Amino acid sequence: MFRPFLCLLWLLASVVVNQVAQAQAVPNPGENIAFLVTFGNKADKSWGDDDFAQTFFFLVPKNNRQPVYIRVFDPDCGGQNDERKFGWNTSTRFSLYGGTGAHSGADARRTEPSGNFREGTLLKQQNFGAEPTYDNKWYTFGPLNPLEGEFVPEFDGYVFKMVAQGLTGDDGNLYRYFLSTSPTQNVPVEGGNAFTYEYSFRLSQGKTRTHLYPFVNDRVVSIKQSNFDLDKDATIKIFSVAKNGHPAIVSGDNEWSSSTHPISAKEHGLSLDMQINSLSKASNDLVFYVTDQYDTALPFFAIPLGGPPKYRYEVDVKIKR
Repeated sequence: MFRPFLCLLWLLASVVVNQVAQAQAVPNPGENIAFLVTFGNKADKSWGDDDFAQTFFFLVPKNNRQPVYIRVFDPDCGGQNDERKFGWNTSTRFSLYGGTGAHSGADARRTEPSGNFREGTLLKQQNFGAEPTYDNKWYTFGPLNPLEGEFVPEFDGYVFKMVAQGLTGDDGNLYRYFLSTSPTQNVPVEGGNAFTYEYSFRLSQGKTRTHLYPFVNDRVVSIKQSNFDLDKDATIKIFSVAKNGHPAIVSGDNEWSSSTHPISAKEHGLSLDMQINSLSKASNDLVFYVTDQYDTALPFFAIPLGGPPKYRYEVDVKIKR
């Protein structure tokens, strides 16, 4: 087995017990993200969604044989959490996939919904409009046999894919996920996790700090962070075992901005902490992704593999003789 795989398996196994409950929530509390967001396909991109689709993956450890459920909080587009442009007119489709290609398909891991990004076996699909039944409430996909997912050796577990896509309308659908062992409650799957390759989300309101945790494997020499529609209302700083708040470029309204940053060997096999510090009290929706020197997207895990990184100070001491 390749060294990157061994490193990743060790890190997945090393997530401490008190983080398990948080790992099932997407976004998880440690990220300090208000909601995931997907707009209808007729929305103005300047509202913060560049492609009106978002893909998330859910990881179930290979030794788990109990049924699991993927729960969606507030899947409808209408009511107290969502973003209305005029009248509610938006429909969102949530599609759950497993089987071969759900994760291994190259298009599934890209940062835009193109090509065969829906590769895999469609397990269930549900459309939601402005339905009071699901406003501020949970909808459950499942039960799911973990073996229905795609086995991914790199993660030593079975992976399911959920695609949320705005079919019609111009409103913003704000929602959350939870990977659970119960159809009616949020009960964590021990050792479970979730990840995405492109994050579309709403910042928590107010002058807050958000944490994004892209995982850096052993092949990464440099990263390129790209963000869309941050409105210049925030700063971005990168923290790791080798970086102590390196600044990154922030986008303006309805534009992409990016910056490239070198990666050292000591950062391999660990997560970075990309901190977004909001400068405004207004709510803000945006898109964020990170690629390596080959333009391959890196995964953001709900719980950072290896834990939140801490900068390691190095003191150069010279002894005079």
